[in-house]
Amino acid sequence: MNYSEVLDFLYKSLPAYQRIGKAAYKSNLDTTLELDSYFESPHKHYYTIHIAGTNGKGSVSSILASILKSAGYKTGLYTSPHLSDFSERIRLDGRPVEKEYIVDFVNKHKEIITELKPSFFEMTVAMAFLYFAHSNVDIAVIETGMGGRLDSTNIITPLLSIITNIGFDHTQFLGTTLEAIAGEKAGIIKRGVPLVVGRKDAEYSGVIERIAKEKNSELVFAGDLYRAEKTVPDYSSGSLSLDIYSKGKLLYPELLCDQAGLYQEENIVTAICASGMLADKLKISDNDIRKGLAATRENSGLRGRWQVLGHKPLVICDTAHNFDGLRRVISQLEGIRAARYRFVLGFVDDKDLDKLLPLFKPEHTYYFTRSSVPRSAGAEYVAEIAGKYGLKGKVFTSVKDAYSSALAACGTDDVLYVGGSTFIVADLLDYIDNRL
Repeated sequence: MNYSEVLDFLYKSLPAYQRIGKAAYKSNLDTTLELDSYFESPHKHYYTIHIAGTNGKGSVSSILASILKSAGYKTGLYTSPHLSDFSERIRLDGRPVEKEYIVDFVNKHKEIITELKPSFFEMTVAMAFLYFAHSNVDIAVIETGMGGRLDSTNIITPLLSIITNIGFDHTQFLGTTLEAIAGEKAGIIKRGVPLVVGRKDAEYSGVIERIAKEKNSELVFAGDLYRAEKTVPDYSSGSLSLDIYSKGKLLYPELLCDQAGLYQEENIVTAICASGMLADKLKISDNDIRKGLAATRENSGLRGRWQVLGHKPLVICDTAHNFDGLRRVISQLEGIRAARYRFVLGFVDDKDLDKLLPLFKPEHTYYFTRSSVPRSAGAEYVAEIAGKYGLKGKVFTSVKDAYSSALAACGTDDVLYVGGSTFIVADLLDYIDNRL
């Protein structure tokens, strides 16, 4: 099989949550452990860092990977889902896994894949762990999927565990309270392994503190040790400038990050705290932190986080897809002076639109669409729910058509935002990449 045939085989043979949703979910690690045994636990041959959370885990993973690369470590990075191509999920020093490796992996191990029938995510995790071992990485940064306790990545024993924050998402699997969701995320805590949590919150921190104590895991809340001030986005360069303080002392004046989303402030603080916690195992200097933050996109391949796609009009896309994420993004958008705000929006079918759509204002202009994944909510359905909250706009059958129409209608002083779902952004970037 060639690359396209391999991807076709994987998508058709293995249930993928991003495509079909609940039917791909497994409530145990049995298949993951069988795969790990078959491949002889490749993750035991290198250091790992494990990252869970509702929002920010992809950004923190990418920032940390960039810092580690800047420090001279051969660094693997596993994240999901991908935006443009499957190979983006598995990276080595920022470069996607070679397509030849993917083809060879599937052709060589097709028999065990067919026999065990792993989920798409389980197979991808196994592939990533093996690739990092074959590449002789020094360390790999591993992002969980939706959860933690039952996540396929949760067979590693890392140098450090990180939980970015807890919010409402995937409640049908993780629970309907923040305490329940926190319990699932805290499932990544390993005995004796230190833990960094981005944010202390009275609603759920107690659960994490209890589990950390049970596991004899040193717990640090990044927000208690570090704070950011003078955070200023630069939309012309797509970057962020901020000062980082610790215990009243200015540690990093005018720190630059090549991500312009204000929500990155918390992720940067978490990554800096994590870097400090790794000091007894790894050598990471202040200069490595500066260099890594300034080159996160280049060093990790991070895309789709407050990504500036154009100016006059200002065009921005972001993968925020739950209440907390969208609330922050919309707040930042409305802080930008614009003649008119235009939104290309689409969602997956398991989102509570009655909770998300009231975040948007009726005076803006909307272009409702759906992504190419099967579990995308229908554009007409989204428009119908939006109408309950005074949001009016046109319906489009594809992200390409919605984006093209919105862009054509924009004046030079407008702001155009594309988002609502990771897969809306994925379709947009795929269209832009192939158009150029």
